[in-house]
Amino acid sequence: MSKIKILWADDEIDLLKPHVMFLSAKGYEVITASNGYDAIELFDENPDIDVVFLDESMPGLTGLEVLPRIKERNVSVPVVMITKNEAEHVMEEAIGSQISDYLIKPVNPNQILLTLKKLIDNKRLVSEKTALDYQQEFRQIFMQITGGLDQNEWVDAYKKIVNWELRVDNNQAEVGDILSQQKEQANTEFSKFVTKNYLDWVDRKKEVGPVMSHSMMRKHIFPHVGNGTPTIMLLLDNLRYDQWKVIEPILNEQFRTEQEGYFFSILPTATQYSRNAIFAGMMPADIEKSFPDKWKNDTDEGGKNLHEDFFLEKQLERTFRKGIKWDYFKATNVQHGKELNDNILRYMNNDFTVIVYNFIDMLSHARTEMEVLKELAGDERAYRSLTRSWFLHSPLWSALQKLQERDVQLFVTTDHGTIRVKSPSKVVGDRETTTNLRYKVGRNLQFDPKDVLAIRDPQSVGLPRPNVSSTFIFAKEDYFFLYPNNYNQYNNYYRNTFQHGGISLEEMICPVIRMRSR
Repeated sequence: MSKIKILWADDEIDLLKPHVMFLSAKGYEVITASNGYDAIELFDENPDIDVVFLDESMPGLTGLEVLPRIKERNVSVPVVMITKNEAEHVMEEAIGSQISDYLIKPVNPNQILLTLKKLIDNKRLVSEKTALDYQQEFRQIFMQITGGLDQNEWVDAYKKIVNWELRVDNNQAEVGDILSQQKEQANTEFSKFVTKNYLDWVDRKKEVGPVMSHSMMRKHIFPHVGNGTPTIMLLLDNLRYDQWKVIEPILNEQFRTEQEGYFFSILPTATQYSRNAIFAGMMPADIEKSFPDKWKNDTDEGGKNLHEDFFLEKQLERTFRKGIKWDYFKATNVQHGKELNDNILRYMNNDFTVIVYNFIDMLSHARTEMEVLKELAGDERAYRSLTRSWFLHSPLWSALQKLQERDVQLFVTTDHGTIRVKSPSKVVGDRETTTNLRYKVGRNLQFDPKDVLAIRDPQSVGLPRPNVSSTFIFAKEDYFFLYPNNYNQYNNYYRNTFQHGGISLEEMICPVIRMRSR
């Protein structure tokens, strides 16, 4: 590991030789300057400087004058101002110019050392402790995910892995690599678990398994609606649990988290299936049977989620016999987001309001979704960072901030998540076979059985049967389906993109968060 390099500028630098020797003995490399002009020149000559100490009152070019020139060259380098002057305006000016710390003369070597530990070594120490903590827990997680878990234990294991991902985001890359491998192993075991149990979960006669898409509102939302407090259900499409965890601190500025629940998305983990099931309170096959003019299969022309408000209305009628005042709003572009921001307060007159926000479309303007996300979110950490940045600057957050000082109950949830796909799996089908990357429905499909869960009787899992011989296949783990034609081209194009429709922790385990105004 290379030494930490310090630039120290002070017109009395000769008097500080004992300090410099002290730091050198501690393993730091110190470059000194006796005036501001030399400091800037040395900074230009040494682009690897890690921290700068500036005397505020140097003759010629003061520390406060050197500071902006240093920041022009490297805005992120920590700068510590050292001054004899405790006047408030001096410190205000320095702090406004983005100093990282300041010290009052005379300084002793231990003060300097403590400042360096705080600014530079703290990140290293946190990283080392994170690595040590994870090493200690690695085997425990391994034993957990290979130990035959039930659905609640799988949720706990997934949350534990996500919490470690968030801890190592800004720390050691090698720990992140090991953690990534462990999550891949977890998804292998989780796919086996889902394959073994899914048919029982969706069997209405058995009533076993987790809360799923079609029962989510009945189990998680409706028991809390109609108690006199306006309730908003915010459904963010494609929101994974890790993405929820990075926007939670923002929402916690205004809302406190009262309960963190979950549900499992039905298969396919795709919007037309999972979201219609949420709002109808029915499995897709039952939606098709009850409302044949409202359901569209994959190969049908037209939008597949155009009747969510109709399905919601029917479910509310079945649930609330006395009736409630409700509304539904769907934002699929930036203009819709602005409309929500303008009209959010009128929803305070409702018992229940559903807001569907297609935030992935907001990020990428829909048509360029894949290209944009691949460019901006090349890995999990970048995907989380992009989500947080988007939310913080979105019309949605502006709208929610208008609810300040109003008593509101807020549910934050999603329809399904996404997984970064890495492993191609060949599929052969006829022209009617769907083009989805994580699931396909078609006749006479040829595929690698180890990569998929195949359902030859769609009705057995609550899915419509487009044709007599239709088969659904769902990709396990991080597989994605490719046809033999132009295989290498599409493999390079889609590898490491975020997709949905199949079986993974990220796609299936969905957050349902109940919050209340602070």
